[in-house]
Amino acid sequence: MIYSFNLASKLTKHIIVNNFKNNDKFAYVLMLEPLFKCNLSCSGCGRIIEYKNYMSEMLSVEQCLDAALQAKAPVVSITGGEPLLHPQIKEIISVLIKNKFFVYLCTNGLKLYEFIDEIKPDKRLSIVVHLDGLEGTHSMITRNNLVFKKALDGIKKAAKLNFTVRTNTTIYKDTDINEILSFFKMVTNYGVHSIMVSPGFYYERVENNIFLEKEEVNKTFYKLYNSLNGVKIYNTPFYWEFLSGNRNLKCTPWANPTFNVAGWKSPCYLITDTHFPTYKDLITQTNWDNYGPDKDLRCKNCMVHCGFEASAIKSIKSLKDIYKVLKWSFLGKKP
Repeated sequence: MIYSFNLASKLTKHIIVNNFKNNDKFAYVLMLEPLFKCNLSCSGCGRIIEYKNYMSEMLSVEQCLDAALQAKAPVVSITGGEPLLHPQIKEIISVLIKNKFFVYLCTNGLKLYEFIDEIKPDKRLSIVVHLDGLEGTHSMITRNNLVFKKALDGIKKAAKLNFTVRTNTTIYKDTDINEILSFFKMVTNYGVHSIMVSPGFYYERVENNIFLEKEEVNKTFYKLYNSLNGVKIYNTPFYWEFLSGNRNLKCTPWANPTFNVAGWKSPCYLITDTHFPTYKDLITQTNWDNYGPDKDLRCKNCMVHCGFEASAIKSIKSLKDIYKVLKWSFLGKKP
């Protein structure tokens, strides 16, 4: 299965309970950034620019758990920065799992090989390694010639030790689709369980010449979607249809709220207008009607998963859609 039965059932219950309560704005995944410090300086990264004054700050274990309990999302995606640089990352993972959250630990892979000896596999833990192509391409994007090999060594070791390992790939303007397909096959052979793919998105503080516009996203992902040949993608098929230009979706930024050392980031993971002290403030004080591709110029070309994946799940209406999601969930195949 793409997701475990336990995660699928918990997420389904979460959606049903919130719908029953007529709660139209609730979290699916908490994007938790315990620090912004990183051991890479990648092209297209807005965090190291936007939060340059916060590089020495870190969230405590207690702050991380409190954020998860406020948002009540079934899944906590620990990102950053590079989470493995946090001196208490093991404790953060442990306390979240102990409190029944599913944890997606996102890493660039530089420290993964050594770190994997310090923790144990758990059914609630997935390790997500960010790789944007084969060695030459990934080295160019990360500006580091060591990270690709180190990340692969970590992936192979983690898979051999029975960790659930996933990868995350960003597609840019000059991405070679044939290279990406070869990369998918390679990491699958190394034991990667499933792959997430999303188009890069223009940050206000990053030059936009590497990012795809919406029409380019549709063309690129249509070709990619129809060339997977059994590769397991853990984006939902409906999100992929959206990327391919075959489904319309509205952005639901509140579904993937972001918490970091500055507070609750509003309105979304990619755009910052302000930070709120509590999750409740984020939900109740953000004017959500002001945002989206047809509302804010900054959102014009955005099709990124943290804004639209929950929308894709909410778009499931027909028996045909249910069949698609079941085939994807159990077989890991494109419907």
